[in-house]
Amino acid sequence: MTNATQSALRGQPRDQAGKGRTAFGGIDKSSVRPTHQGPDFAAIHDSAEFRHLRSRVKWFVFPMTAFFIVWYLGYVVLAAYLPDFMATKLWGEVNVGLVMGIGQFATTLIITGAYVRFARKHMDPEVEEIRREAIGDQR
Repeated sequence: MTNATQSALRGQPRDQAGKGRTAFGGIDKSSVRPTHQGPDFAAIHDSAEFRHLRSRVKWFVFPMTAFFIVWYLGYVVLAAYLPDFMATKLWGEVNVGLVMGIGQFATTLIITGAYVRFARKHMDPEVEEIRREAIGDQR
């Protein structure tokens, strides 16, 4: 192999007298670019506004969750231990168990709608304010 071929494989000829050494492949500067500093999540987490938001969410989510668990388990327990009550006909072939079963689906939709309404009215404005403060937006 000749000297020229070896230099071509390495991408740069060997150091020559009087010339400064360059980076690999003749690249003189770093490819690392400065990145934009993001929000200080630790400061957001410790802020009074964020604590208030979390507290507000807990006051909605935990009671709704407890209500739904009691409602669901009540349905299961009644079906398991009081099948005669669940078989009680209300009108035609429609019985208590069927109405309560459909009520499970209806309750899920109602709770979801209530949460969406609560989030839009109470949470979203507070989240937007916290976000604006975090990125320094002065609107």
